[in-house]
Amino acid sequence: MLQRKHASFQFGPRLGLTVFLCLRLLVNLPAVQTPGLSPQEPRAAFRAGVDVVSLNVTVRNHSNKVVPDLEAADFAVFEDGRPQPLIEVSRRRLPLSLSFLMDSSSSMADKLVMAQAAASEFVRRLGADDEAAVVTFDTRVQVLQPFTNDHASLERATHSVKAGGSTALFDAIYVALKDLERVKASAPEDIRRQAIVVLSDGDDTASRLTFDDVRDLAKRSHTSIYAIAIRSNIAPGVRRDSEGDFVMRHLAQDTGGTAFFPQEARELPRIYREVADELASEYFVAYTSTNGLHDGKWRNVSVRVARGDTIARTRPGYFAPAQ
Repeated sequence: MLQRKHASFQFGPRLGLTVFLCLRLLVNLPAVQTPGLSPQEPRAAFRAGVDVVSLNVTVRNHSNKVVPDLEAADFAVFEDGRPQPLIEVSRRRLPLSLSFLMDSSSSMADKLVMAQAAASEFVRRLGADDEAAVVTFDTRVQVLQPFTNDHASLERATHSVKAGGSTALFDAIYVALKDLERVKASAPEDIRRQAIVVLSDGDDTASRLTFDDVRDLAKRSHTSIYAIAIRSNIAPGVRRDSEGDFVMRHLAQDTGGTAFFPQEARELPRIYREVADELASEYFVAYTSTNGLHDGKWRNVSVRVARGDTIARTRPGYFAPAQ
């Protein structure tokens, strides 16, 4: 059973539910300033009826430090191996809609205090125009705090988490993705980044949905997933290849996020800070696709930066609009 604010949600009898979302790429995006342009210079116009693809791009150097000083000319975008015409590159900070997912199964009892402190620190770093929700999952999924920009309410929700039960990880990610889907921009200029930060310490043992269901939904969304898979019972140097690690790694890769694999709860504050820093330093990159087919097929996307010591990361592709 999935629960939210005392209301219950039940999936149908088919466990292998396939979730399909329509990724809308025909959008009116705001004109945002490209680095190197003065406010008086003309900026690119976004027109309805043009296939515009927007990407959130993180650029780090080989020391894993964020690179903050790139210009538009440093970026190149390729779709299915073909270079694409860029419309905008910007580091303007866009408001964030963020869902905190916290594993509250029985095995998390000894890690919850540190996890709650790390999440609370993250909340305090949110901007005034950011909003967040707090979702917990064990045998069931509960939305403890729907989306709000009230930091005090968010912190109270994180500290109210209690441990008990199994692990319904897939159901929780589904709920978070669907809730983020409902967070609509109130105006064309109110484009919001969307992200999920999910913390879990084990394999899924209670979901009605499958990994394939949730993975398909995540790939069709505009949400970046930052997955934290904590395993305290694995000796240092031992290879981690559990089903839970596989799930967390691929959900992050498929959405342009990052997967973390700490062994101790004391690493959580550092990881949450790293995620917060990354979300605050992303580049916004938009281009018009040269592929005019509306066939609903997957298109591979890559971003390259003309600086030898850097690595650019974004979502690996998207589904084209369908007729």
